[in-house]
Amino acid sequence: MTREIPTSGDAPLGDSADAERVTNLPATRAAADDTTAPGASGAGDPSGVGAGAGVSALAAGAALAGGVAGPGALRPLLDAVLAGLADGAALRGGPLPAGGPAGVAAFVAAALGDRDHRAVSATGEPAAPSDQGHPGEALADDGNHPARGRASGPAASGEPPASGEDVLRRLTTLLARGSADPADPACAAHLHCPPLALAVAADLAVSALNPSQDSWDQAPASTELETALVRDLAALVGYDPATAAGVITSGGTESNLMGLMLSRDHALGRAGGHATELGGLPRDLSPRIFASEAAHFSVQRAAAVLGLGERAVTAVPVDRDLRMDPAALDVLLKEAVGRGETPVAIVATAGTTDTGGIDPLPQIADIAERYGVWLHVDAAYGGGALLSDRLAPLLAGVERADSLSLDWHKLGWQPAPAGVFLVRRAETYAPLARRAVYLNPADDEEAGYPSLLGLSLRTTRRPDAFKIAATLAALGRAGLGRLVDTCHDLAHHAAATVRAHPLLELHTTPVLTTAVFRYRPASGLPADADRVNAALRRRLLTEGRAVVGRTELPGRGPGRVRLKLTLLNPHTTPAQVDALLSAVVAAGQAEERDETERAGEPEEVLDGVPAYSLSDKPSPCGFTESEEHQAKTTAVR
Repeated sequence: MTREIPTSGDAPLGDSADAERVTNLPATRAAADDTTAPGASGAGDPSGVGAGAGVSALAAGAALAGGVAGPGALRPLLDAVLAGLADGAALRGGPLPAGGPAGVAAFVAAALGDRDHRAVSATGEPAAPSDQGHPGEALADDGNHPARGRASGPAASGEPPASGEDVLRRLTTLLARGSADPADPACAAHLHCPPLALAVAADLAVSALNPSQDSWDQAPASTELETALVRDLAALVGYDPATAAGVITSGGTESNLMGLMLSRDHALGRAGGHATELGGLPRDLSPRIFASEAAHFSVQRAAAVLGLGERAVTAVPVDRDLRMDPAALDVLLKEAVGRGETPVAIVATAGTTDTGGIDPLPQIADIAERYGVWLHVDAAYGGGALLSDRLAPLLAGVERADSLSLDWHKLGWQPAPAGVFLVRRAETYAPLARRAVYLNPADDEEAGYPSLLGLSLRTTRRPDAFKIAATLAALGRAGLGRLVDTCHDLAHHAAATVRAHPLLELHTTPVLTTAVFRYRPASGLPADADRVNAALRRRLLTEGRAVVGRTELPGRGPGRVRLKLTLLNPHTTPAQVDALLSAVVAAGQAEERDETERAGEPEEVLDGVPAYSLSDKPSPCGFTESEEHQAKTTAVR
């Protein structure tokens, strides 16, 4: 029998009189009192299972998100969430909350009703205690538990619990007020993109239906959808979709782990004469992984998890742009083989976290081929360049990798997680093959029921492919490529602004969407530069004015601290980038003044340091000799 969504007359659910019914009577309470209410266990169920006296005893907030009645139960709750997001953003009033860690902890504790945590405002003034209950109070019993003493809150007072809408609006307001919002132009520290509204809405559908990708009977459509998406992404990177394989992951860390696990089993299994995934690591082999000094730390972590040990990772020197030196890689491989060690993998990086540097992939692929070593490319950041006609050539050679990591929650504008792991040859996936009789029995597969279980390290796994597929369907590669190009342009604008400012120093020309630079204190001493740059960043965080990244260049000694803008918001304007850099300069000058006052030196020490605005015309003599040389010789790729 076809089940229909109940409506008022011809109006769809949520319109006209039915909308009034839903909003005037919160769905959460209606579900507790009415077996036909949205979200009630028996609603729309012709069998009547779940209906009856037991349903009326369900607690408020127990309406379900799925089923025919789910959308009706969700609608008022979503309105509450959206209102809370707006309320919290207004209260925050900037890219992140002011007050630093202590201030945030205090207002969170106050909002949750923690009477023992004395709240303070960003200015240090005591905040008024909250008279609202907190989530922990919902766990209180009737007050007679001997270990807990007398309970407080709604459960003890006999007051009715707050409605789901009230709770959601209050806690969403708290979350939004206390978040660092990547949609704010002054939030530009990390590879932490502002997600597209379209992708977030798609994620809601996944959350409501709650499929799990570990068996077809939990995720029929999304199993097919992920399979199709992986084929498309394999083609995007230059693999043959007919022979490649892959899976959606939680991000680069998981993808890198999978690539190194398969490379370990390939290399050590071949050298040791047995399946490593079954017999473990051969005792008489010395495995080695080769990654650049700027490779992501997840490479070392993966080596530890895989039983190889972090010391198995050999760091390959990099150039000024933090790109691997192929000649040095060749030498290190030759030396390792000469010592009788077993090369397991070369990890090339396409988009380093700090500078966006892309290792010379064709040369590295040649070396990997010559030594017969597995090549894994970590393109978690730089993979987004494949969407852009302008930047895609930067990843030439990526199609020669044995395995590859991509992250669509970086230059793909997806809510996390949205990682991708791909292999060029599906047969290399063999070590992950797994049979679980309750998930992918052989007779089901023989009958035509597909399984993704053997493609992932995880069992329960949400269909994160859906939001990626929805985004690609709506914007296409060209639409996403325009977003990539816009952010690339913003990075080059930031670099030009930094070059032109006498108190800022650019490290290198941006490759993708990151500009790395530092504030130059008056003393010019490397140790002073490190201290002031680190402190000015914390000042901006504490004041709630900006979220700017911090890193350190490879090497030893002082003078390596740098700031960075990771520009992933395509709606940011060049003027807003200038304003952010002006805030950096102002914070640096404030730090120098404070240091002078603390040291008891006369304020005149800083009289020669003008409070430059980025709108001022730069002085021709404002550059140091090295900056002038860099400005003349550095070309935009």
